Amino acid sequence: MTTLPLILSPDVQAAKSAGKAIVALESTIITHGMPYPQNVETARMVEEDVRNAGATPATIAVLNGVIHVGLTDAELEDLGQAKNVAKLSRADMAVCIASGGTGATTVAATMIAAHLAGIKVFATGGIGGVHRGAEETFDISADLLELAQTPVTVVAAGPKAILDIPKTLEILETQGVPVISYGQDALPAFWSRASEYTAPLRLDSAAEIAKAAEMRALMGLPGGQLIANPIPESDEIPVDVITPYIEQALAESVAQGIAAKQVTPFLLNRMFELTEGRSLTANIALVRNNARLAAKIAHSLCA
Repeated sequence: MTTLPLILSPDVQAAKSAGKAIVALESTIITHGMPYPQNVETARMVEEDVRNAGATPATIAVLNGVIHVGLTDAELEDLGQAKNVAKLSRADMAVCIASGGTGATTVAATMIAAHLAGIKVFATGGIGGVHRGAEETFDISADLLELAQTPVTVVAAGPKAILDIPKTLEILETQGVPVISYGQDALPAFWSRASEYTAPLRLDSAAEIAKAAEMRALMGLPGGQLIANPIPESDEIPVDVITPYIEQALAESVAQGIAAKQVTPFLLNRMFELTEGRSLTANIALVRNNARLAAKIAHSLCA
């Protein structure tokens, strides 16, 4: 093998050639986040949000051993219905590609593929982080170390609320990753606009965020930056409402011995059940909100 198996969709290739704004999107929300056809409908809504904000969406996945940066409508439909799709992070991405497999990209894998394609901004829901009880399990997401080494600006609604947020922030600080809250001092907590924690940094415009990314590049600093974008007020589930459900889901995961890559899917599914679907509705809203902000940042970087 002498060349990297990576292809750009026609839309992404045209945007790159014209120097236009592009926003990377992950694919695990399609394969591991919700059932068909809601998964495909949501992916199309998020892509449309990016387009309406004036940028080109680039949903990323590995299909038959090839990194696809941007999916055609047919490819998106096929992925949404595919069975036994691998969930890819930094550790297993190359093996999947080399063996001709198909996999959906997590935050870390999407960052890697976006950087390979020259895309500087990525919108997701929430990042992985330090799981509760990590002092015993050492369960820490590869997303954190990816942010420390891959120069992509990641727009998320903060760390997932099911995580140990203080420890997640500590690791990001140790790794030199800027955690920037957008438009407020409090750190967003995924389904909720604000947690009890103050964000290390705050910026109030897409242009400022773009300038910060450019300055890191000028200084030769490795890694990206995490933009914590609060969920719209009309869509949030307040902390006092969501916390009891989180605690119940966490207790059940421990009792059932859920571990490794199965932890987050289990917890998110239980949250869906316990909140009678409200958590998923909020999740979709925050992903779409992040996509819109990411498009603005990508525009500023192009300018």
